[in-house]
Amino acid sequence: MSKALVWVEHDNAAIKDATLAAITAALQIGEVDLIVAGSGCAAVAEAASRIAGVATVYLADHAAYAHALPENVAPLIVDLMGGHDAFLAPATSNGKNIAPRVAALLDVMQVSDILSVEGPRTFTRPTYAGNAIATVQSSDAKMVITVRSTAFARVASEGGSGSVAAVAGGGDAGLSSFIGAEIALSERPELTSAKVIVAGGRALKDARTFEATIFPLADTLGAAVGASRAAVDAGYVPNDYQIGQTGKIVAPEVYIAVGISGAIQHLAGMKDSGTIIAIDKDEEAPIFQVADIGLVADLFDAVPSLTQILREAK
Repeated sequence: MSKALVWVEHDNAAIKDATLAAITAALQIGEVDLIVAGSGCAAVAEAASRIAGVATVYLADHAAYAHALPENVAPLIVDLMGGHDAFLAPATSNGKNIAPRVAALLDVMQVSDILSVEGPRTFTRPTYAGNAIATVQSSDAKMVITVRSTAFARVASEGGSGSVAAVAGGGDAGLSSFIGAEIALSERPELTSAKVIVAGGRALKDARTFEATIFPLADTLGAAVGASRAAVDAGYVPNDYQIGQTGKIVAPEVYIAVGISGAIQHLAGMKDSGTIIAIDKDEEAPIFQVADIGLVADLFDAVPSLTQILREAK
């Protein structure tokens, strides 16, 4: 039976939801082990051992792994691949940073952003910005895979009885160092795990108008805030709000697109949402082709009115 090793995405305190989706994919390949690398992350490893279906959790607790620098983490993973047939990581920023380096060290091709597992070595993945789905089969001795978390259900975070095994690893490779991070703090839900998202596009004119129009609606719905690439490039919001092929891939229960025309790049990041609601004054906008509910209207009239109605209904 094949064995898979899954990278656990965490912040040294809690496991990220994307990991649970990657484990679901790995369980379709074979027996699943996890690798938890960080600093002061023993509690994360204990929580990981309780995830359903997990056999062994390898814990590498060292200051060199505190910020998941791929130059330090990749050799650690390669050392563990002697007993595993596949390495899987969620297709997050960290996962997409680590997996290619693991593939390079193993001298194998990476299978990126899989949508389904069709067999032990066969997968589907998007191509042409999601307009086509390719079925690919790996012939490498070791497989390196990134998993689109929105394409897989999350495995249960409780109910497992895996063991925790400490591993040493090589520590600091001396190739990179962590200088600092500017993290935007928000009381709103995280984009990739939010059930409702309100996203704005370039039609919102500027940063002040974006905030005045989108934020009240999002706060009324308890939603996360997203944006198109055009809105981010124009400086309306920071780039961690960006949804699309070069941004975050989301699949909330409800996605409200405000003033977003629906470029292919953006649709690739949100078209798997449960219910898509589009508000735009251009009735020919491509967003209406994927929308379940479309409102052709001036967003500067429609969105404040919708926000007010929702507030009164609460």
